[in-house]
Amino acid sequence: MPVVRTTVVVVTWRGAGHVRACLRGLAAQTRPHRVLVVDNASEDGSGELARAEGVAVVRLARNAGYAGGIAAVLDDVDTEFVAWLNDDAVPAPDWLAHLEDALDAGAAAAGARLTRPDGGTQTIGVGLTALGYGHDRTDGEVFGFCGGAALLRVAELRAVGGVPAAFFCYYEDTDTSWRLRLHGHEVVAVPRATAAHAHGATARLGSRQFHLWNERNRLLMLARCAPGPVFARELARFAAITAKVVLRRPEGANFSPSLRLRVLGQVLVALPGTRRAGTPEARRRVWARWAGR
Repeated sequence: MPVVRTTVVVVTWRGAGHVRACLRGLAAQTRPHRVLVVDNASEDGSGELARAEGVAVVRLARNAGYAGGIAAVLDDVDTEFVAWLNDDAVPAPDWLAHLEDALDAGAAAAGARLTRPDGGTQTIGVGLTALGYGHDRTDGEVFGFCGGAALLRVAELRAVGGVPAAFFCYYEDTDTSWRLRLHGHEVVAVPRATAAHAHGATARLGSRQFHLWNERNRLLMLARCAPGPVFARELARFAAITAKVVLRRPEGANFSPSLRLRVLGQVLVALPGTRRAGTPEARRRVWARWAGR
């Protein structure tokens, strides 16, 4: 029998409209693999639809988010590799083969090319701005993988601290990529590994909650992965903008005083338990190499 080297983790929440297409895309893969669906306490029958496709399903008692869903089953993964795949992404038949080949060539993590419904490229991975924001890249080198469709070495993932479950969703991929780089590992883009992505089929992009997770998780990522002065600068900048927002009250969910104050509060509460990743020298080296790209 062919050796199964990869467990594909698909986290679903209210994914009844698209999880079946995702799983059928996995069923058509040219490489053997195991599929593990994490049902984030859906109320629309997503888990039952997944079971009907013949895959294993773990139903959580509450919605733990994308990061929390992957983290919840990482200990159950007994294969060499683990894939993260959004429930609204449909992988091409050779998607897994290209990603496994990239890890066999030495990478610790490899990201696929996600395509939009019109066929254009949404992302091949993540870049890192000079302010410490992650952003989609469509060509060239990538700092990190996009968590919507990626493959990682399980041993290396566990060794650098696993998946940041507390992030709930957003920035868990950039944070994980950063920690891998801090420990000397390579993260690559594999544009030939493609998956058609509905992007935001379940998440409300641009909502207050979206901005809360984005801003909070970016700061927490910087707290443990960036050089200390970079984190201090960005925390101070966020606080200064928040003070201006309170006085001027501009429009836009990202400029809601209450939202920004919640971000600051949650970051300050989490800081005492935030463990720095890598060494100070590694944090300076990785930042100098990748910030602004």
